[in-house]
Amino acid sequence: MARILVSMPDEFLNKIDQVAGSEQRTRSELVREALRSYIKRTKLPSPQKAISNAKILEEILD
Repeated sequence: MARILVSMPDEFLNKIDQVAGSEQRTRSELVREALRSYIKRTKLPSPQKAISNAKILEEILD
């Protein structure tokens, strides 16, 4: 498996860690799932469904 380096504000990383911890997942698992959701969303035929899914993901990370 490849590794990447991603920069983000500390506050955002703290939110990711909180969600990952509450779901008993690793940070990497959560980020992979978020990216899978994003990729799937961009391929959905319904733009409205994509927007809805994006809002759900944003609410989880807010």
